Amino acid sequence: MIEARRLHILRAVADHRTVTAAAAALYLTPSAVSQQLAALEQETGHRLVERGAKGVRLTPAGEILLSHTNAVLAQLERAEAELAAYSSGAAGTVTVASFATGIALVVAPAVARLAESAPGIRIRVQDAEGDASLPMVLDRQVDVAVAVEYRGAPPADDPRLTHVPLYAEPFDAVVPVTHRLADAAEVPLAELAKDAWIGPYPGNPCHDVVVLACENAGFQPRMEHSSDDFRAVVALASADAGVALVPRSALRGMDLAGVVVRPVDGTAPTRRVFAAVRRGAEEHPLIRPVLDALGAAAQV
Repeated sequence: MIEARRLHILRAVADHRTVTAAAAALYLTPSAVSQQLAALEQETGHRLVERGAKGVRLTPAGEILLSHTNAVLAQLERAEAELAAYSSGAAGTVTVASFATGIALVVAPAVARLAESAPGIRIRVQDAEGDASLPMVLDRQVDVAVAVEYRGAPPADDPRLTHVPLYAEPFDAVVPVTHRLADAAEVPLAELAKDAWIGPYPGNPCHDVVVLACENAGFQPRMEHSSDDFRAVVALASADAGVALVPRSALRGMDLAGVVVRPVDGTAPTRRVFAAVRRGAEEHPLIRPVLDALGAAAQV
């Protein structure tokens, strides 16, 4: 008989590519992860992982088991959801990980809605970028992620996750007031090819959106300054340190005295924001109201 907790460990190893990283995500020791993998191999009668200089990879047998693992764990999530619905009702804690603007735009309003509509649900919020929040959901560190689509992200049909679209917003060009395009009604990105750029660090989903937009305009942006805080990005632009693309909602309430904000000429780069939960957990009586509240906040 295969133990479900060992399947969870197998998936974590497949996701993180090393025993050490999987152990850290699961709050286990590397030796405990190795022991559980060895026990799983004994249960299945197959070698499931191979260790190499670059980490751990699944064998063909491991890949077969992983495909079933995603289905099994999703079904267990559904079972937990049905049992929770059968029991006393919607009262408990749901942990939500979101990037900062998402917290301000949809998470905080959802918390306020739930205080009225589902007072038994307590929300705990963690600030995390989209590339970090999705692994946190898969590793059961949080229940819900509010994340941004980015290159390399799990796709919408990923068998491990259920995606709930929330909203999409354009990026606007932010240039110093002294910039040659400050008086333009719209900014063609190709005209910024030789400028210094300010933007998020690689790994931040917004970095991918900016770089891809510039690539589509025919150039690689020269990133002179990096910050994941858009207030810092705008402050540097106001100091004539470079130009930037910033999500429109992130500009709300900022001091824009030293910069000019203009829409991008043509098709604007866009960040698409969604909520994600482990597949099968979307109908859990604690999680469903949270997803509904996030969706309602996004519509507003």
